[in-house]
Amino acid sequence: MNETTPRPAVDADEPAVRVRDVSKTYGGEDGVTAVDGVSLTVERGSVVGLLGPNGAGKTTLMKSILGVVVPDEGTVELFGQDGASLGRDRYRYVSAMLEGARNIYWRMSLRENVRYFTGLQGIAPGSVREANTELISRLGMSEKLDEPVKEFSRGQKQRASLACVLAQRTPITFLDEPTLGLDVQAGRALQRELRDLASDEDRTVLLSSHDMDVVEELCDRVIVLDDGSVIAADTVAALTDVFDSQTYELALSGLPERDDRRALADRFESVSWDGEDARATVTVASGERLYDLMDALREADVVVESMNTAERDLEAAFVQVTSDTDQKEVTEAV
Repeated sequence: MNETTPRPAVDADEPAVRVRDVSKTYGGEDGVTAVDGVSLTVERGSVVGLLGPNGAGKTTLMKSILGVVVPDEGTVELFGQDGASLGRDRYRYVSAMLEGARNIYWRMSLRENVRYFTGLQGIAPGSVREANTELISRLGMSEKLDEPVKEFSRGQKQRASLACVLAQRTPITFLDEPTLGLDVQAGRALQRELRDLASDEDRTVLLSSHDMDVVEELCDRVIVLDDGSVIAADTVAALTDVFDSQTYELALSGLPERDDRRALADRFESVSWDGEDARATVTVASGERLYDLMDALREADVVVESMNTAERDLEAAFVQVTSDTDQKEVTEAV
């Protein structure tokens, strides 16, 4: 590749990102703590999902790694180098698309934007013209190449921003809600592009999203934040397996009396009732507990007519871990 400046040095023995005890409070000592002593690592060439409810500290953590926000405490390393000491060179390692921000210039065309952001990385735009054209095509934006971005729909602006970020070819890419406003086809194109980036180009992607299907499909690991702290960090499969409970959907001959329903809900981990269809959904920690529930239903003169197992998924694990206010232990050393 003919580039006007060399790409940044990358130490293969170091993780792409290492965060050590980073904290950030807005508004002084009595203000709001957005990030509270977070430590984590992101290995090179991986796609890592950053999850958490609104206000959990995801965006502040991302901005702290990017250098847009200066942490009150802690350090950030990029491939073993202290981010603060890198100065402006930090942005040869990282690029980002942040939700709600104007990441590109709306008065310029998509072609002009892509050329501009490619050039910012010291890459001669002509040397990657074919690759950028292919990237834009995969994102479904070829017909909009020479139109000003201000005339794009919300979803088209999102795809244009993605094209500009991915065209910068930095070793680390941050994406905050990348599928927001995308239709199904564009979302699938994005997933393919991100997976190719990680596997073929050894690039590292850290993404924040409320789209659990995208996270589950793409991510090698997931880091869950709540109240500014890391409360879980593991692979998607391991995170869902941490919660050894299983959800069952039961079709019943009728519903127990109200007092019996309350007693059953208190006795078992989680039971909800559908009065219209005479159904119950129960989450139990073991098959033995399920049999206990079925015995209790028979005692309440209710017959279980059929039973289906509901698949455990990342969304269920996420809801469970963030809804447990006492769950503050990390599932894996980060």
